[in-house]
Amino acid sequence: MSRIRPRLIVSQHLLAAADARIAQDYDTPPAPDHKLTEDELVAQAQAFRPDAVVVTSSTPVSAATVAALPDSVRVIATISVGTDHLDIPAILARGITLTNTPDVLTDCNADMAMLLILAASRRAKEYLALVDSGWGRSLGLDEMLGTRVTGKTLGIIGMGRIGRALARRARGFEMKVLYSNRRRLAPDQEEGATYFADPREMLPHCDVLSLHMPGSKDGKPVMTAELFGLLPRGAIFVNAARGSLVDEDALIAALKDGQLAGAGLDVCRNEPNPDPRLLALPNLFLTPHVGSATVETRTDMCMLALDNVDAVLAGRPALTPVAG
Repeated sequence: MSRIRPRLIVSQHLLAAADARIAQDYDTPPAPDHKLTEDELVAQAQAFRPDAVVVTSSTPVSAATVAALPDSVRVIATISVGTDHLDIPAILARGITLTNTPDVLTDCNADMAMLLILAASRRAKEYLALVDSGWGRSLGLDEMLGTRVTGKTLGIIGMGRIGRALARRARGFEMKVLYSNRRRLAPDQEEGATYFADPREMLPHCDVLSLHMPGSKDGKPVMTAELFGLLPRGAIFVNAARGSLVDEDALIAALKDGQLAGAGLDVCRNEPNPDPRLLALPNLFLTPHVGSATVETRTDMCMLALDNVDAVLAGRPALTPVAG
C-alpha cells in the first residue's frame, strides 16, 4: 500500500536537485514557469490545499495572503536569509511555522562583498568599458588609477555571520577591521577587530565601508548624506545587504562630488529596475543581487528549505525557524 505523501507548492522553479527531491517525496503541481504573484500563490494554495509552501524573496507573503491560505498549510519555508518579504507576525499568529535559510550562503555573500570592494577600488567598471570599446590606446602613467586595497582600514556595519566572514577575507589583504554592531562580539568572534558602539564614531577611520545588516522595517535608510559625509574623502562604499539601507540620492551625490571614490552594490532600492542615475555613474560597480548565486549555495538553500519542511511535517522542530 503506497504511503500518503505530503502536499507542497513552490512559488517559482527551483534547482534541478530540489525539483528531483520534491518529485520523489511530495505531491505537487507542476513547477510554475514564472515567479508567482501573491494572488497566484493564494489561488494555487486554495486549489491544491498544500501542507507546505516554499517561497523565495520574489514572492511576498503579506498579512492578506496569510489570511487567505487554507488551514492545511503547516509550514512556510523561504529560500532566503532575509525575511523582508514576509509578514512574520501574521504567519506565526496563524500557527504556521516559518523557516529561512541562514548560514549556507554566508561564504558566497562574503565573497561577493570582497569582489565589490576590489571592483570599486580598482575601477573595474571603467576598465571593462574601455576594453569593451576596443581598448585601442596605451594608458598614461597617471591615468585611470584605482585605490590599493591591501593595508587599508575596513569598517563593517553589521557583524553577523556574513560580516565576520568578510572580515576574515579582508585580513588576507592585511586590512585593519573595525565594526559596529548592536552588541559587542565575544573576543573569539572579534578576531582582533575593533568595536564601535556608534557607527558615527567609526566612519571617519574607514577607507572602505561595507554594510551587512537586515533592511529596516520602516524602510528608512541607514546611510544618509550625513553618514556618507563622515567617511574620509575618497572612501569606498559597498552594500551587499539590502537596498533599503541606502539613501540613493545621497549616494549619487557622494559619488559625483568625490566624497566617495567608488562604490560597489549588489542591491538597490528599486530592484530589478535601478535608478538610471546609478547606472550612468562610471565609479559605481553594480551587480544584480546575486550574492548567493552559485550552484553550490543555491542548491544548499533549496535543500535546507526542504529539510525544514520535512522536519515540521514529521512533527520535529524546524532546523532554522524564524521567531517573531
